[in-house]
Formats: sequence, C-alpha cells, structure tokens
Amino acid sequence: MALTIKEQLSSPGGILKFLVKYNTIFIFLLLVLFSALISDVFFTSVNLSNLLKQVSGIGIISIGMLIVILTGGIDLSVGSMVALLAVTFAILINLIILPLAIIFTIAIGFGLGSISGYLVAYQKMAPFVATLALMTIARGLGFIYSKGSPVTFKTAGGVFMSDFANNATLGIPNIAIVFFLIVIVAMVMLRYNVFGRLIIAIGSNEEASRLSGIKVNKYKFLVYAISGALAATAAIIVASRTNLGSPNMGMSWELDAIAAVVIGGASLNGGRGTAINTLMGVLILGLIGNILNLLNVPSYPQQVVKGGIIIFAVLLQRFESK
Repeated sequence: MALTIKEQLSSPGGILKFLVKYNTIFIFLLLVLFSALISDVFFTSVNLSNLLKQVSGIGIISIGMLIVILTGGIDLSVGSMVALLAVTFAILINLIILPLAIIFTIAIGFGLGSISGYLVAYQKMAPFVATLALMTIARGLGFIYSKGSPVTFKTAGGVFMSDFANNATLGIPNIAIVFFLIVIVAMVMLRYNVFGRLIIAIGSNEEASRLSGIKVNKYKFLVYAISGALAATAAIIVASRTNLGSPNMGMSWELDAIAAVVIGGASLNGGRGTAINTLMGVLILGLIGNILNLLNVPSYPQQVVKGGIIIFAVLLQRFESK
C-alpha cells in the first residue's frame, strides 16, 4: 500500500527520501525562486512568454524521446529531423494548401522515424547506431533540399502559421499550448492506455515481455515512428515561429531532449519515466538558460552548467534507487 506524504516524512530519513523522490519539482521551484531574486524582469509576461516559446520545440521532441527511452532505446536523429522537416514544411507550404502541408510533413516525420524503428526492431541494429546514421542523413538532406539556405514562407498559409506561432491565447503562447496538449496526451497514454503500459513493460524487462506474448518488435517500431511524427510537429511550430525553414535548425536538440528526460527522472535503461517529469525537465533546462541569459553568461559556460545539472540529476537517481 502506498504511503501518504505524512507517513513518508515521519519515517526514518523520510524528509531526505521525500526530497530525493520529488527532486525535479524542488529543483524547479528553487530555480524559479532564484530567478525571481536575481532579476526584476524574470516574472514579466514578456520574459515568461519568451521562455515558453523557446522550450516548446525541444519539449515536443523530448516527449518523443521519453517514449523511446522507456523501451530502453534512444533517438539521436530528432534534432536533424527537425531541420529537414522544417525545410520540407517551408517548401510544401509554398506549393500546396496549409492543411495538406501539415499532414504531409507529419507523415514524412512518421516515415523517417519508421526507418529507425525498422532498423532497431526488425534488423536488431543498436538504437545508437541506427539513429546516428539517420541523424547524419537527415541533416545532409536538409542542406541538399534547401541548397544550404533558409526557405521562407511566401503564401497566405505561411502568414497564418507565423501569426499562430507568435501569438498567444489567454496569455499563453500558442506553441506552448500545443506542447502542453502533447504532454497531457502522453500522460494519459502512459498511465491509462494499453500501449503506454506495454512500452513501459518492454523497457522494464524485454525478454519477459516477449515470453508473455507482447509483440515487442511492433511496439519498438511504433515508438520511433511516433518520435519522428513529434519531431515533425516541433519542426512545424519552430519554422512557423521564424517564418522559414532552415537546415541549421535543431542543432544538438537531441542532446537537450535526452537531458530533459534524464533530469525528469527517467531511466536510460528503460521502464521508468513520466511525461509530467519530462515537462519539468524541459522547464528546468529552459530556466537555467533563461537565468544565465539574464546574467549575460556566454553560451559556452551555459553548456558547462547544463552538463553539471545532468550529472547531478543522474547521481540523484542512483541515490533514489538505493
């Protein structure tokens, strides 16, 4: 039977265990408090809006990364896929009507993810190798299609998407609303849907899942395909925000997505992780970047700080698992 919060706190070492168990939430709250203390502009609507806009693209691919990692895999191709699919969306939106451009871009993302899924699930290729190869191919195709230059939106559909991506509803940026909706869908899927429970079971013990009759290959294939579709969604909102598709988009986003998932407490060995904690991981990474920007810290030291946070998060996980 699960212990209540009061029982957890009153048990031996309970306070420390409670802090470690909910470390993601406490780190997030501490960062918010620290940000408010060091900067008068942190709680302004402009700053918070920019923060949400900046994390939404990475946040969406982080949800895709989470479901892949839950099966014990990893997807290194999502950053490059964002670049390729942003260019693809920019080209399509200049050629066909907006709804078809969106549908085709997401379908292409699903198809690209399916390639990784097929190589991993049916050809037994290591996820690291399969997605690394696709990462290189996707980035190269992005430069070939665009001839190395950004592709700008030139149609009414492009204007509509640019307005949508840069405006807000009830004070919340529209692209952040898209991100939050995806998080909610992932939360429901992982907690209440058979598909979500099966991919967690596969990550916990793949062989036992196979022996119990679960079609492991099918579900491993699907998680990479879904990750590709989410990379396409991220590409659409990022391209719309800037009004163009560039082959330089999404640089190192796969690493930020992995970092967000790990900071959110997911295990890289699979079988453990939640969408809400991944959301917290995304916001923590965004807050760190926001704080360092407010302090005028250059980008390279920012990378050092992010790396340190990731190490700290992994050490907390090991302490929690003891």
